[in-house]
Amino acid sequence: MKYTKFIAVIFIMAFSLGCSDDLLDKLPEDEISPEQYWKTPNDLALFLNQFYTSFPVHSGYNGGIFEFDNNSDNLADIFVNNRFVGNTTNAPTSDGNWNWNYSSIRSVNFYLENSSRAKGDNALINHYNGEAYFFRAMFYYSLLKRYGGVPYIDKTLNTDSPELFSPRMPRNELATKIIEDLDMAISNLKPKSSAEAFRIHKGVALSLKSSVALYEGTWEKYHNGTEFAAPVNESAKFLQMAADAAETLINQGDYTLYNNGTAKTYWDLFNKVDYSGISEVMFWKKYNVSDGVSHRVGHYLPHTGSGTGVTKSLVDSYLAVDGQPIGVSPLYSSSQENSLTDIVKNRDPRLAQTIATPGDLITVNSGVPNELFTYPTFRGNNEITNTTGFQIYKGGITDNAQRIESWTGAIIFRYAEVLLNFAEAKAELGTLTQADLDKSINLLRARVGMPALNIAPVPDPNKAFPALSDIINEVRRERRVETALEGKRFDDLMRWAAADELIVGKRLLGFKIIGSDMESEFADEINASILVNSEGYIDPYKNTIPTGYGFKLGRDYLSPIPTEEIVLSQGNLVQNPGWE
Repeated sequence: MKYTKFIAVIFIMAFSLGCSDDLLDKLPEDEISPEQYWKTPNDLALFLNQFYTSFPVHSGYNGGIFEFDNNSDNLADIFVNNRFVGNTTNAPTSDGNWNWNYSSIRSVNFYLENSSRAKGDNALINHYNGEAYFFRAMFYYSLLKRYGGVPYIDKTLNTDSPELFSPRMPRNELATKIIEDLDMAISNLKPKSSAEAFRIHKGVALSLKSSVALYEGTWEKYHNGTEFAAPVNESAKFLQMAADAAETLINQGDYTLYNNGTAKTYWDLFNKVDYSGISEVMFWKKYNVSDGVSHRVGHYLPHTGSGTGVTKSLVDSYLAVDGQPIGVSPLYSSSQENSLTDIVKNRDPRLAQTIATPGDLITVNSGVPNELFTYPTFRGNNEITNTTGFQIYKGGITDNAQRIESWTGAIIFRYAEVLLNFAEAKAELGTLTQADLDKSINLLRARVGMPALNIAPVPDPNKAFPALSDIINEVRRERRVETALEGKRFDDLMRWAAADELIVGKRLLGFKIIGSDMESEFADEINASILVNSEGYIDPYKNTIPTGYGFKLGRDYLSPIPTEEIVLSQGNLVQNPGWE
């Protein structure tokens, strides 16, 4: 049984740990022998259903996807982020993320080796094969982002398979394999117009391709020359792939941005029960309480602080309504920081639709007065408290019927990100034109009534990335603002190698409560439960990390390979930098 555990953990199924040798001669429990099962297209669909639980969606007792930025500089969770603190000293023995992704990949490989047995509608069979390639790409993409290059396995293995001891594939080669799988998916999948509802279609695969290629292209560009660099810098190749995939979607014209014609169209996008008629939403999860499929977002947002808070850093990134940074716009003054009401005045409307301000609707109370926002939820337990004074409003559910069990949909892929991918890839390549901006970022700005971005923007004296061009800074700002609180920011910080500018030595700050219109209301809490720095800003991590985040630049951009896997590979797996 020398290699049983290695096979079970990595390439068979996580549940088979510690079982007897004869289990290795059997199919996984969720698979039926080819002779019994692989007969019709419906058999293929049923097998693939298991992978649809892999998408990040609302779940559990929390604010759902709108808390996914807790691992970034956009939100300050009640629990400080361990990755950013940098105080982990040893690689873990095992890692559920590693095990789960390889188990899923093994199942996809099993599917691809047997799907040809099915007979029936060839177009439908090809479509389901496209789904399988999509999911394998998605699982390897998860591994790439977390660990960098990893062993690449594209077939099911036996106890004596030499691939069990495969070394790590270089990250640029792994990214190319992921793109190849996505190209197979794109060539096989049906378009949204003819695909079954709530199943992957061609547009989703193109969207993921643009994201994967942009991730790898920027990673290789900004980590070049460091311990995290790819062996061969192919950043330009991947950036061009990202631009091309996104432009293909744009030119197809199958998707458009949501706009209901109201002043709060951006806010309205994120709390709908049904997205089936909204073309911006390319893929989403539906909830139905009567079917036992629900979440608790409505219990937390926007009624409580949900144990987190939007950061001053994110708030400051929103432009003034004249399209200029707040550091130069005559429409903004630092005195506006003394009031939540004032801080959103003359600002990009998305700010007021992302953080709660006095008078915002919290709950529609039919027959009694509506509940309106007055102050952040500073008083309460960890589950409901607000940490920064900037309380989440984006994604909030005001329907009183959904205060316990909620059934608003969860957006998984939306067209806005495709537009951002296109603009960023072109900017990084140095080929971005005004026409490119007008068919991407400026559509996002027009939706909320903001001035168009010019190819030669007004310089920001406080730009986040001083070494980079003004246009790249503005494209990155637009990505941050448009996708705020959707779980995208961490990946951006990692691929941009941005820890030295935005993480190391930093603490996440909030509202300037000293001297504000909230100071007297919370006088008893200030410097007790509400920690404040010397300048009067809420400083939730003041005592936890007094010297700021200790993110280790030579180590923490990647997670460590589990030591168990290195041992079982007989040394063929090499540990990530800094974790040796």
